[in-house]
Amino acid sequence: MPQVSPSVRKDLRNRLSRMEGQARGVQNMLDEGRDCQEILPQLMAIRSAAYQASLMLVRSHALECLRRPDRSMSTEEIVESVVGVLAKMPY
Repeated sequence: MPQVSPSVRKDLRNRLSRMEGQARGVQNMLDEGRDCQEILPQLMAIRSAAYQASLMLVRSHALECLRRPDRSMSTEEIVESVVGVLAKMPY
C-alpha cells in the first residue's frame, strides 16, 4: 500500500495540532465551569475537523492506489482496498 505523501502528511499534522489545541481549550472550559451550551459547539468543531482529516486521508489513499497501483494487486484488490477504507469512515 502507498505511504501518505509528504504534503498530505504535513497538512494532516497541522490539522491534528489544531485539533489538539481545540481539545485543550475544551478541557480549560470544563475546568472553568463553562456552560454546556458553550462547550458543545467546540466538541462539534473537533468532530468536524477529525472528519475532514479523515476525508483528506481517504482521498489521498484512493488517488495513490489508483495512480500507482501495487503491481502485486489486481484492479479488483485495489478497488476493495479503497472501499475498505471508505467503509471505516465515520458517518
